[in-house]
Amino acid sequence: MATTRTANAHWEGPLMGGQGKVSLDSSNVGEFEVSWPSRAEEANGKTSPEELIAAAHSTCFSMALSHGLAGAGTPPEKVDTKADVTFQPGEGITGIHLTVRASVPGLSAADFEKAAQNAKENCPVSKALTGTKITLDAALA
Repeated sequence: MATTRTANAHWEGPLMGGQGKVSLDSSNVGEFEVSWPSRAEEANGKTSPEELIAAAHSTCFSMALSHGLAGAGTPPEKVDTKADVTFQPGEGITGIHLTVRASVPGLSAADFEKAAQNAKENCPVSKALTGTKITLDAALA
């Protein structure tokens, strides 16, 4: 069964001086302010499209890795993933770096690296972002 998730953005004013809000409507967990300075300079308590992509990618990757490890008979005790999405004004998103640390009893570092690479290549968010260079630092905790 397919699912659809919805977010809405409202923007007022020009890019440089304007501001807006994005709401996470499917979950109804909140509404978050956005602005050009929060995207291209300091966050200052506001979010950005890149931060939302980082949240989606780190979550999707963690889920995919956990699923792959469990399917191979080595379920993880924990998986912690950080996604750093780099935005260059005038150029766009120039890269995503995933850093994952996990506790997986009975798994070698080499096998963990293979599982992490597989998750990086096959999680749905990675697939949606195939036009972006994605790098990975994976290690057992």
